[in-house]
Amino acid sequence: MPVETGSGRRKSWLAVEFVTLFLGVIVLYAAFLRGVSPLPFLLVVAVAVVVYLRRTGFDRRSLWRATVLRAALPSMLGLWAVAAVGLGVAVALTRPDSLFELPRERPLIWLLVLAFYPLVSVYPQELLFRAFLFHRYAPLFGDGTRMVAASAAAFGVAHLIFGSWLSVVLSAAAGWLFAQRYRRTRSLLTVSVEHALYGCLVFTIGLGDFFYHGAATG
Repeated sequence: MPVETGSGRRKSWLAVEFVTLFLGVIVLYAAFLRGVSPLPFLLVVAVAVVVYLRRTGFDRRSLWRATVLRAALPSMLGLWAVAAVGLGVAVALTRPDSLFELPRERPLIWLLVLAFYPLVSVYPQELLFRAFLFHRYAPLFGDGTRMVAASAAAFGVAHLIFGSWLSVVLSAAAGWLFAQRYRRTRSLLTVSVEHALYGCLVFTIGLGDFFYHGAATG
């Protein structure tokens, strides 16, 4: 029987840890805390992630790196515009009563979402699913396609807590996009802006009920 090396043991531990954190914890949350807002938990985790990153040799410039944003904006906005048209048409055809429901019926809530969602939800999520995941699990997944896939899968699975398969599918697709962006730019600011664009679009266009803690099972 081959003897497992220190590197092999570390990878095995990281694999178990990854599945526990990004699947086991999510399944437990979905089973026992359905309907409870994840935001308080997310903010606590984000603080813990920052402490961990500061103590483990993480390049702190990746937490911001604002100079990258300007160069990335044209491609980000072009892809976002295509997605906005596609989602708008899809909602108009399949859920016409929901199209622009939030800005039409609750404009103040909509404005508050646009203002605070990027700060209290998007950046903490990117700390966890991009900065932490890429840094912590590099020995397991490397820095290429496998890492991007792991980040996208973890991001998609996390949305199980909203009780809808559509939340998981759309989030996994978005997670792939955000992970690719982070891998190329190493700028958490840039990927957070992109994440915020899509998140605000979802809440504006009429799909917000799939992405908040009151979402119905679907």
